[in-house]
Amino acid sequence: MTNLRTISQIIEPQYVIEGAGVLLRRSITPHKSNLFDPFLLFDHFAFNDPIEGPIRGFPMHPHRGIETVTYMLEGSTHHRDSLGNEGVISKGDVQWMTSGRGILHEEMPRRGPSGKIYGFQLWVNLPKRLKMTEPRYQEVNAESIPTYEKDGVSIRVVAGKVNKVLGPVTEIAASPLYIDIQIAPDQEFIQPIPSEHTLIAYVFEGEAVFSGQTIEAVRMVKFDDGESIRVKTENSPVRFMLMSGAPFKEPVAPYGPFVMNTMDEIQQTLIELRNGTFIKS
Repeated sequence: MTNLRTISQIIEPQYVIEGAGVLLRRSITPHKSNLFDPFLLFDHFAFNDPIEGPIRGFPMHPHRGIETVTYMLEGSTHHRDSLGNEGVISKGDVQWMTSGRGILHEEMPRRGPSGKIYGFQLWVNLPKRLKMTEPRYQEVNAESIPTYEKDGVSIRVVAGKVNKVLGPVTEIAASPLYIDIQIAPDQEFIQPIPSEHTLIAYVFEGEAVFSGQTIEAVRMVKFDDGESIRVKTENSPVRFMLMSGAPFKEPVAPYGPFVMNTMDEIQQTLIELRNGTFIKS
């Protein structure tokens, strides 16, 4: 058997308020230590209590130097941006946005027929050579995301490869694996991972044994180096997001919705916002 990865850290998500008063569970936040390189942020958002009243969202705001990944499990998110793009990300859909040199966009959640809104947002870093690239979107509807199924394991493959199943999101600098995994009780799943890639899992339903340790929802797990991961269920099923990617090993300077390599680049970004040159026509 290949060298199995062991757990290096278990993270309990913390509640934070973002946007126009949106309550989120946050497991990773951008930090100059860059411990999860190339991943910068992971948020779990849910609006499932009717007493919450009107849904607050994320009014028009800027990004530079990163990629934002929105994955909807319930409900939808209406989005529009400074480049004239507009649309809706619905249940099961994914939007992989490369902000590059700069974009202004808005994300406004909407309840689905069940009355719920539920999903994730991941930020992936861009290497220095691509931080000022042209902004672009890869929008993938639910029907376009392939599923790998075998022996009680069902996997939606957004990016990367599981067995011979390839995800539809391509040409991402971090060469990521981004998959949604469900495992029935009393089953085992093994996935090879490039030994140099950062590997994290977000367990949001049920529980399972990861590398010999039982992890219950809701937890983020970071793994040590190795060539594969093994997950085994016992009496309960489990559902989790699995993410791996090649680290860039570059310094980062995070500041709100921007992640650059130096604070001088952040200062330049703020100057451009003030003088109206942030968005290039």
